[in-house]
Amino acid sequence: MPSISRLCVPVLALGLLVAGCASSEPEPSGASAAQSAESVIVPVRIAGGTVTPADARLEARVGQPIELVVDSDTDDELHVHAEPDHTFAVTPGTGERFRFTVDVPGRVEIELHHAGRTVATLLVRE
Repeated sequence: MPSISRLCVPVLALGLLVAGCASSEPEPSGASAAQSAESVIVPVRIAGGTVTPADARLEARVGQPIELVVDSDTDDELHVHAEPDHTFAVTPGTGERFRFTVDVPGRVEIELHHAGRTVATLLVRE
């Protein structure tokens, strides 16, 4: 009967051979990985002086698309305090979409300037 050590050598050799045949293509990095990531969707409703959400806490990754979907009964301005900075003019209507990315990790506030409200705070990580 063969010893356990004699069986281990062929099994390990086979494992190394299989691992060596695996794809050697590089893993996607930074921008290309972020482009394939799903968007963070933030629905925003402005109606009768009320804004929802009110300072929602969300997470995103650097380079991940973030999309604000706005239903509003009034004009306002969304300001994204990020690197880079973004400003979007809101007009009355439904389903208005604004898309952006954040290049620098950290805390990012999304505010409605005329309403004076923070809609969401994003924690952006690498």
